[in-house]
Amino acid sequence: MAAGKCRKNIILAQLARTLTEWHCNSFTDLIDEMGLWDWNIAHKDFWSQLAKSLDSQKVSVTWAEKMDKKIASVLVPEKMSWATATRSIRKCKTRTEKIGGSRVDTEPTAWGLNVQVWNLLRTGEEAMK
Repeated sequence: MAAGKCRKNIILAQLARTLTEWHCNSFTDLIDEMGLWDWNIAHKDFWSQLAKSLDSQKVSVTWAEKMDKKIASVLVPEKMSWATATRSIRKCKTRTEKIGGSRVDTEPTAWGLNVQVWNLLRTGEEAMK
């Protein structure tokens, strides 16, 4: 029985490290975050790979709460992660680039974002990698 608890603690410690690396508060937050990342970046470890796979297949997690409350926790506004707080603007950036926006094309009239916002966005995104 002690070995099983030890394995669970190791697994949860690995999850905690992954959440910290991705600036997320829960596994469900990590799954949402993986929607913004290419597989080549998201394959850092077991938890990132699992979250990316679940996101890409649009599979919801129903088993997580049985393992640990933190894994399945829903987002609480006063405890919002950095990843959650910046996700919508990072999605906007990704979509803008998909339709032709680029690092060169950052003038305010082109996309409605000033150069400073673009630079802050890219700096934050690079910090996530």
